[in-house]
Amino acid sequence: MAQNHPILVELKNRETYNRHLVSCDNWMNISLCEVTCTSRDRDKFWQMPECYIRGSTIKCLSILDKIIDMVKEEVVAKGRGCGGLQQQKWQKGQGLGGSGQSVFGGRG
Repeated sequence: MAQNHPILVELKNRETYNRHLVSCDNWMNISLCEVTCTSRDRDKFWQMPECYIRGSTIKCLSILDKIIDMVKEEVVAKGRGCGGLQQQKWQKGQGLGGSGQSVFGGRG
């Protein structure tokens, strides 16, 4: 969705990584390409062809508004909007700790 778009990642140690998003997983582990890294004191810069950032080290992300809007539109168009998974669980009887059985009993 937001792959290959510019992103700025600030870490908890105040270093920043800036460039194109390659991938991001459920734990916010991020891969970037053509990266510019800035030191925590903002006085040193490094260029790297690619880097991997562990999600637990991230303080914040900065993404252009137009990219956020584009991703929101894609999510809505694919029917994966708010409550999609939760709504499916309720329909299968799994909401609020249910047994996973339907209202009519039996399996499935």
